[in-house]
Amino acid sequence: MTEQRPHRATVPDRPSLDGLEAVWAARWDVDGTYRFDRSKTRDEVYSIDTPPPTVSGSLHVGHVFSYTHTDTLARYQRMRGREVFYPMGWDDNGLPTERRVQNHFGVRCDPSLPYDPAFTPPAEPDPKRPARVSRRNFTELCERLTAEDEKAFEELWRHLGLSVDWSLTYATIDAASRAASQRAFLRNLARGEAYLAEGPTLWDVTFGTAVAQAELEDREWPGAFHRIRFGGAPGTAHEDGVFIETTRPELIPACVALVAHPDDERYRPLFGRTVTTPIFGVPVPVVAHRLAEPGKGSGIAMICTFGDVTDVVWWRELDLPTRPVIGWDGRLLPEPPDGVPAGPYAELAGKTAHSARERVVQMLRESGDLDGEPRKISRPVKFYEKGDRPLEIVTTRQWYIRNGGRDAALREALVERGRELEWHPPHMRVRYENWVQGLAGDWLISRQRFFGVPIPVWYPLDSEGRPIHESPIAADERSLPVDPASDAPPGYAEEQRGKPFGFAADPDVMDTWATSSLSPQTVSGWERDADLFARVFPMDLRPQAHEIIRTWLFASVVRAHLENGVLPWRHAAISGWILDPDRKKMSKSKGNVVTPMALLQEYGSDAVRYWAAGGRPGTDTAFDTGQIKVGRRLAIKILNASKFVLGLGEAPAEPRERHALDASMLARLAAVTEEATAAFEAYDYTRALEAAERFFWEFCDDYLELVKARAYGDDEGAASARAALRTALDVLLRLFAPFLPFVTEEVWSWWRPGSVHRAGWPSPAELGTLPGDPGVLATVSEVLREVRKAKSSARLSMRAEVARLSVAGASVALVRPAQDDLCAAGAVEEFVLRHDEDGDLRVEVTLAQAASA
Repeated sequence: MTEQRPHRATVPDRPSLDGLEAVWAARWDVDGTYRFDRSKTRDEVYSIDTPPPTVSGSLHVGHVFSYTHTDTLARYQRMRGREVFYPMGWDDNGLPTERRVQNHFGVRCDPSLPYDPAFTPPAEPDPKRPARVSRRNFTELCERLTAEDEKAFEELWRHLGLSVDWSLTYATIDAASRAASQRAFLRNLARGEAYLAEGPTLWDVTFGTAVAQAELEDREWPGAFHRIRFGGAPGTAHEDGVFIETTRPELIPACVALVAHPDDERYRPLFGRTVTTPIFGVPVPVVAHRLAEPGKGSGIAMICTFGDVTDVVWWRELDLPTRPVIGWDGRLLPEPPDGVPAGPYAELAGKTAHSARERVVQMLRESGDLDGEPRKISRPVKFYEKGDRPLEIVTTRQWYIRNGGRDAALREALVERGRELEWHPPHMRVRYENWVQGLAGDWLISRQRFFGVPIPVWYPLDSEGRPIHESPIAADERSLPVDPASDAPPGYAEEQRGKPFGFAADPDVMDTWATSSLSPQTVSGWERDADLFARVFPMDLRPQAHEIIRTWLFASVVRAHLENGVLPWRHAAISGWILDPDRKKMSKSKGNVVTPMALLQEYGSDAVRYWAAGGRPGTDTAFDTGQIKVGRRLAIKILNASKFVLGLGEAPAEPRERHALDASMLARLAAVTEEATAAFEAYDYTRALEAAERFFWEFCDDYLELVKARAYGDDEGAASARAALRTALDVLLRLFAPFLPFVTEEVWSWWRPGSVHRAGWPSPAELGTLPGDPGVLATVSEVLREVRKAKSSARLSMRAEVARLSVAGASVALVRPAQDDLCAAGAVEEFVLRHDEDGDLRVEVTLAQAASA
């Protein structure tokens, strides 16, 4: 860090919050206030794995909410003397970016097209007729747009006052991230943790890509139950037919079996027998499985390849054949599966699932196999979290990384990793464990998209030019990052691409989580900067939202466990969601988001940060401009109170005599400092703010009013007051600094050198060696409030005189040392104290105007 500039040493006549963000953001940048000093040892460093926000448009107030939480923790650790490693990343690959680029430029990627170095996007994009571009042209547009978005994001983060080191930015598509992602994958592959498999895959037909379990969400979707008759089994109670109920009759040609529960007496005679499918007449066995539900529908169901995830389980565990009919585009395949007659199937070939369903229902009516009319229902259906249409299950070849979904020992090891982690709040660990223990398969990491980190493998081609997928050719780590679509594999020349006995590139890219899950390693310089890696990894903190525990947090634990044999960080601080006034989560897809820049400009960044810091760890919080206004009022009060305190003039750091009221205030502040420190150590920034704010308003409303008259004097009492006021201001600025960085830095510059954000966090020992009784200030303040109440009730000015003030009770001894301050603050003419050993504090106020009347 560069040497700090000297302080201003002047108090402005009219202090204001306006423009502080621009002034101090620039000053911090020039001074290197938050620059990471990499000469520090690991014990001296506090490293933060900052979430890289998705660069696909604009940030919303929910981002401001959670990133402020992280920043308060970073600022606290810095003031505690730790050297804070606080980088910022941009998550700029994946579907959100592709969708934004498609809409913004009016283009669609067509990998079969050659690269056009002269391509320019349409001047007036037409979403109905997008321009087709090569993959390379498309990724160039992605890079162009994300670069613009990243500048806007950085501007907003600087305006908010995030104390990151802006020389440490990274992007999930940059060379370092690509190399780290590909290196980790190659090592997973070498150890047998990454593997290629062909099988049923959850598929989004709109985006044309596979979807992982962690990216699913259930949505209610309209449908209908169809009661359908299958051909019967002679010699049984079902020789006239077996009735099933299904919402997907279009999958009858994909049926491979009927299934019932092994204990269902109705269907036991059918187990081991065959029945025939309606319309197509294909024989299918009747089998037993524990997942069949006797109370659902007719109690017997058809197993199709594939209608839903339960079909996949049945198919796998019962070792059934495959009859796929749904293609990657969501339409029924042009040719029937083996064993299905082509005649009836021709009625369905090429239709969408919806159109095929309508035609099958019509055919069932004609054949007499539809019993009654379809019964409309609404049911939960699997969607890709960013998709608009229900997912299909198609057969594809995909890359997976083992994550415990099919390995009990690995699953238990990952559960134990979660127990090693310090969770804030602690109950969030349950979400992690529930997710890990509920995994149904390994992590599918390949995606059939364009703007992402390429899978770093090729396949040798046989004599007919077909890929030999069982023998992938891995990239050399020394060549990373690579793009198999344009780079040749080791031992081959580019001229052999696509030719018999040559090679072909793996066409897929990695899921964005496969890159961002390595953010701890990437930012720490893994295999790139050994010195930095030793100083910051494993990291100290992962801050993130609760809904991506199953994705980002878990995936990061998996990668560090497999590659480094450790947790990637010691602490996880979980933020909640921001809710709109109707208590619904804010999201771009719902159209209920609030963009933050206008808020920051209207109320000031400190005010918005104040509102954000009021959201407790892990708790969803409603957006509330009322709380933002409270934050602005607090920031203005800090300016005005500081101006008053500093305007009283210099004071000794430790006066010869400490007035009882001053000592009491400092003792109270010492307790607040302990409380705030304990809260921050527990990662409870909200409680730390509450403690400081509660005391500050008491300090302004009560203590300042009580000592104001005395502080203007020139005796020991005045020196004690001014010294206490300055000491308290010094401590309060530091207590507020993590939350309100701009106003605290502004006031600090009026009278202190350097930056408040590099000043030490306050400790009780700083508040004087002379003991004080916190009860003095509390009791005297209670009396003062009664005086104010009496004046307010009489609708008099607070400067109105009090003819007589009588205080009685067991605690009057606490009032006596401050009686002069109390009389001055309350304009009291006669003050009477009466000790009552058994009585509570009683205050009687006789106003001068009331007495004269």
